[in-house]
Amino acid sequence: MSFIEAKNLVHEYFRRDEDDNVVDVLTAVDNVDLHVEAGQFISILGHNGSGKSTLAKHLNVLLTPSSGSLFIDGKDASDEKNTLKIRQNAGMVFQNPDNQIIASVVEEDVAFGPENIGVPTDEIWERVEKSLKAVGMWDYREHSPNKLSGGQKQRVAIAGVMAMEPKCIVLDEPTAMLDPDGRKEVLDAVHELNKKKGVTIILITHYMEEVVGSDYVFVMDKGSVVMQGTPREIFSDVETLKAHRLDVPQITELAYELKKSGVDLPDGILTRQELLEALRYLDEN
Repeated sequence: MSFIEAKNLVHEYFRRDEDDNVVDVLTAVDNVDLHVEAGQFISILGHNGSGKSTLAKHLNVLLTPSSGSLFIDGKDASDEKNTLKIRQNAGMVFQNPDNQIIASVVEEDVAFGPENIGVPTDEIWERVEKSLKAVGMWDYREHSPNKLSGGQKQRVAIAGVMAMEPKCIVLDEPTAMLDPDGRKEVLDAVHELNKKKGVTIILITHYMEEVVGSDYVFVMDKGSVVMQGTPREIFSDVETLKAHRLDVPQITELAYELKKSGVDLPDGILTRQELLEALRYLDEN
């Protein structure tokens, strides 16, 4: 079984009147199938309201399915007795780091999670050091989080999740409130965790550029998975992405427009370097 295995996953929100009668049902996740192998870097794309954040909350059992099935690390997410174990193995990082940082000193904040799950004191501080070093924040261990930039706070939030030693980290729009430098800091830290530590990463985002380095991409719209494939496969289909109200990376858009105007370029160009190499090849031939 895959590390994450969702089959016909459905989540419905019910709107009730003052007499508690159901007056409306919103299907936020609609028969989603999802298969994620251990160690993969997965991105889930979608515009606001596409259902991607609702799906993310299922992966940490903040929500449970209305119907269908979801297994995380072989454990049924619908069974309450598995909730704690799943949360230990699938950590969650939210959009606003201020919602996760609770201590007045960075290292104490990172220690909070492992302390809560009963990790021995000596091991807690070993984990704090290892986690802060992994995200490049060890030198700030005695700082107040209030004095940090947005990107630094988000890296501390990631370290706090890492210190619990999960097999998977789910990041729900982790860069949405950050400037470009902060976004780069966070993404670099997450990719480093994936490559060097083998942590499975689920990145929920609407920034096209953030998914270029992923192993696999799922695109959501109206609660359903409407596209899936490698980044190159996804960005080779510009018109379908636009039909689902999504843009493509600027370089991909430029290459697409050049190709439409008659320049013989390959589909799915993802980076500036790839475009330059393709243009150089045409010039030499």
